[in-house]
Amino acid sequence: MELTQDQINRILQGISIPPQPQIMVDLQMEQLQPNPDIQHIAQLISQDVGLAGTMLKIVNSPLLGLSNSITSIQQAVILLGYNAVIGLVNGISIKGELSDEEISNLNRFWDSAMDIALVCAAVSKQINFRNIDDAYSIGLFHNAGIPLMAKRFKDYFDIMAESYRTKGKRLIDIENKHFQTNHAVIGYYVARSWHLPKVVSDAIADHHNIDHILRQGNAEKTALICILKIAEHICREYKNLGDSNINYEWETYGEEIMLYTGLSQYDIESMASNFVDLGLIV
Repeated sequence: MELTQDQINRILQGISIPPQPQIMVDLQMEQLQPNPDIQHIAQLISQDVGLAGTMLKIVNSPLLGLSNSITSIQQAVILLGYNAVIGLVNGISIKGELSDEEISNLNRFWDSAMDIALVCAAVSKQINFRNIDDAYSIGLFHNAGIPLMAKRFKDYFDIMAESYRTKGKRLIDIENKHFQTNHAVIGYYVARSWHLPKVVSDAIADHHNIDHILRQGNAEKTALICILKIAEHICREYKNLGDSNINYEWETYGEEIMLYTGLSQYDIESMASNFVDLGLIV
């Protein structure tokens, strides 16, 4: 399934999240091997928000004419084949558009997304949630709007940190006040452009609208958001992205989330301890 460079350029028009520089280095090192491993390449790509989303966008593009949507990142990479994937990877780079400071800020985002995706998948198994791929996707892509907000607004990371440290207000309310939009809205449109499953896209839009979801959301979306909130709490996203010592969302909704999923505080602390032992989180 070979794509021309013109086809790749057409697909890449519009929303673009830069890949993590280290992932690009790892991919280029794999390319230099005598026998590059497509499975390893797929694994590397599945760790990066920008690359993984782009692969889903390409494999579900009308240019390929597939009858069914592909939602698995590894399936997308394997389906496209080595040459198409490498052609795409070679066509994507940060191209000097990001300063060292911007890369440093985005490293927090990239690292957090990967950690949370892995923990989401593990939590979904713990509560017998049937679609682990969707759980992984909500973890990886839930903050896909952040790098686009940071690219548009120079003070975005400062405002984001303020929002994490503010008690009694939703993060998105503070962003709306400053920017007239927020990362959940932007993330929703990113997810739609990448052909993520509708339930995942909808969950991304509502992942800071927890009160409404717990009371009026459909079962699958509510479960995804609860899984995400548990993973965010375990991975201390509030600290890593917001430099806050308190997870105010969890303080407000943690009891309801645990009740919904059937998990106890002990269960969550045990999972967190296991993830630390496995090196998944620090």
